[in-house]
Parts: sequence; C-alpha cells; structure tokens
Amino acid sequence: MNGRRFDAAITLGDRGKMIYRRALLPATLLTAFLLAGCSFSSSYFVTGLGTQKAVVSQMFRGVADKANSPERRFVYIQEIVKALRAKRETAKLNLFLSDYVAQHKKDVYDAYYLYVVAENYLNEKAVPFAIHYFDRILENYPDLLVHGTSIHYLCLSQLIKIVKDPQQRVSYYKELISRFGNKIKKGPTYYYLGQTYTELGEWDLEMQAYKNFLGSPDPSVPNVPGARAQVTYLIDMYDYPKKDWAMSSLTKLVDAIRYAIYTRNTRLLARYRAKVGFFARSWESESMPVDQEFLNDFDVFMNPQVYASNTLDVDSNSKEAYLRTGGWSYRIETWYLYFRKINFPEDPNVQGKWEWAGIYFGEKPFSGAGGS
Repeated sequence: MNGRRFDAAITLGDRGKMIYRRALLPATLLTAFLLAGCSFSSSYFVTGLGTQKAVVSQMFRGVADKANSPERRFVYIQEIVKALRAKRETAKLNLFLSDYVAQHKKDVYDAYYLYVVAENYLNEKAVPFAIHYFDRILENYPDLLVHGTSIHYLCLSQLIKIVKDPQQRVSYYKELISRFGNKIKKGPTYYYLGQTYTELGEWDLEMQAYKNFLGSPDPSVPNVPGARAQVTYLIDMYDYPKKDWAMSSLTKLVDAIRYAIYTRNTRLLARYRAKVGFFARSWESESMPVDQEFLNDFDVFMNPQVYASNTLDVDSNSKEAYLRTGGWSYRIETWYLYFRKINFPEDPNVQGKWEWAGIYFGEKPFSGAGGS
C-alpha cells in the first residue's frame, strides 16, 4: 500500500519513566469516555501549562473547528504535542491523541497520531499497550510516509522486538520482507526469522530462512560475528542424510577412537570423525573447518609411536571432552581430540549423542598436559 507523505518530523518526546500503573489509569478513563460517546474538554489538557495555556487553548480551538482541514488540524496538534511534552504530560498527550482519533475516524493522519501514542507507551515500559496500538495501526489504518519512512514499517520493526510470541513474530517478519523487502537488510531479517522458526520447532521453515540468509547480498548480522558459519553448519547438518558417526555413549566413542589409534586403522578413525563441522586447528587460532587435504592425508601422520591417554583430560565435562594423544609425525606431535555432546534438536536421532568434532594441536595453554 502506498503511503501518504507529509512533511512533519517525528519526535517521540518525553522519555520520562512513568510506571505501568500510571499508563493503565488514563487508558481506562479513555475507554469510559469513548463508550459514553464523550470527548475530553480542552481545559483538562491546558491545566498546568502556565504561560503557554492561552496559546495552547487557541490550538485546541483550531482542532475543534470543523471547517479546518486535516492538514490544518495537524499543524495545531503538533503544537499541542510539543507543549504537553515540554511539561512531561505524556498521559494527557496519549489521552488527547487517542480521543482525537476516536472522534475523527477518517483523518488521514490517524496512523501517525496512534504511532506517537504507541511509542509513548513503549518508552514508559507499558509494553502491552504499545503492542495494542502498533497492531491497531497495521490492521486498521492506511500507511503514511514520514520523511520517506513508512509508519507501518516502523510498527513492524518495533513489534518484532517486543512481542514474545514466536508465531506472531513470524507473521511480522514475513510482512516486513513482503512489503518492505527493498528497504530492509534481508540478511539479518532472514537470520532472525530462522531463529524464530527454531523457537516453534518448524525445522524445514527454519532451514529455508537460513538458506535465504546465506543467499542474501550480505549474509552477516550486526553483533553476531559467527552468523554465517553457524548457519552453514546448521544447514549442512540438517541436510546430511545419515549421521552415523554419532554415538550415545562417550565412553564407547572414545574407546573406539583409542582402538583405531592402537591398531593404526585410519579408516576406522575416518568413520567416527564428524562429517559436518569437523575442525583441526591450534588452540589460539579461530575456529574453522578442517582442510580437506589434511583429512585425505591423515594416514601419513600415523606411525607406530602414536598413542592415546588412558583417561580423558581433567577439563572434560558433561558437554565437552578432550583426549590427549601424541607421537604424530606432524610438525606438532601432541593432538587433543575434542568430543562434544550434539545440540541439534532439528534431528532427534542425534540430539544428545556424542561426536568427535575436531582436533586441537599442541598442549593446552590453559592447563598442564593430561595423563599419558
């Protein structure tokens, strides 16, 4: 829907910290007035304005004059808004704007007036009221453009931040992409849509959102530096047909690795190696997938001197474990084999199982060498 442009700056006004009860009372009063078909007297709003009382009273008369156009009344209302904000009369401002919209249901600027109310409630931490008004604007009022920015876009941007229900957030994300795809950064939007589908357990839709994220012009997310690697792993893991490298018992997995080392069976080692996300790196380097050439030449590093510790490293726990090995014919002889419990609810067949996920080269920098 095309918006109607008007040249008025949005200033969201008083950032005063009114508590929730103060927001509730004016809303209750407003409901009673509207049910009675009444409108608030201007005297209620100008009380306490001091030297501005006369000027603001004149603005109210201009608003009440039916001969004035919506554009003319908008100018008067802006002055009233500024005066009430200057006196930190946010509750009165919300009452005035809500009452005005109720009395002027066809005013082209109603969406803007209600947006100011919604932002005021949001600033006062009265989130349920803010959600109500943002939703009300989207459902019942035509869009407006304020200095080129859509009121509906602003409402959707706020709702995806403050609404807790993931099903509702999905609908907001989809509407944002559908209506404003040419104005938003699709990468982060698809990323957070994917995370919302995760909350719902909608795994196929989650992966489709993540694939759209990777296919966006800039697959990155502010303040989430590893987003691309994270999403790539999830998609690869989801699409891998048979994850038979995972085992329910850490003890059995480690015993199988030890046996493969003692028998110099590199094929068996390859069988138990994770096929998705496996890494081989030093402790200090950033995490990255292992070089495929290294895996192909794995048997080159196996020799009769290779051994594995009889016990897991002392830093092992219920989610991660380390097995110290040594004697490898590599520039670094000591390797710590890294095991982790799989956290992948997208596939219940492997969720909670253990996998051999990678290799750390060298002695651990944060503790002494493990047992031999």
